[in-house]
Amino acid sequence: MTTSTTPRLEEITPANFDAAVGIRVRPEQEFAVSPVMKSLAEAYLHPGVAWPRLIVDGDRPVGFLMAFYDIDWYEDGSVRRSGLWRLNIAAGEQGRGYGRFAVESVAQEVRRRGGKECYVTWHPGPNGPEGFYLSLGFRTDGETSEGETVGVLDLG
Repeated sequence: MTTSTTPRLEEITPANFDAAVGIRVRPEQEFAVSPVMKSLAEAYLHPGVAWPRLIVDGDRPVGFLMAFYDIDWYEDGSVRRSGLWRLNIAAGEQGRGYGRFAVESVAQEVRRRGGKECYVTWHPGPNGPEGFYLSLGFRTDGETSEGETVGVLDLG
């Protein structure tokens, strides 16, 4: 008999690094998200902004997320935003609520840091995550960033 556990977020450490970089999405989704290794390299380049976390259920690594906090969105000082930068749920773990848990965790952290909105971007098209993000309450207004759709979730 399996006991149900609650997923949790863990900081990336030497102890769980291999598990984190081993997270792989389904092959048809690879176009839509960078590998965890690239995300961790970017986190290293953006300390204080990037917030990488391993998603664990019991003792199983099931996904990876990376949030961003208080970035200069247009790189001109006019707009600061926070939100979800990357989300990789392991191919065999999808459809079990881990993606929703990840988004809710990031939204809670943005709110805790004083944010009123949580942002995410995604590649449009088949096999992309648009339906997932819209089902969680993100809305779009036609804004794009580097060819990706921008979604915003009101945290008020």
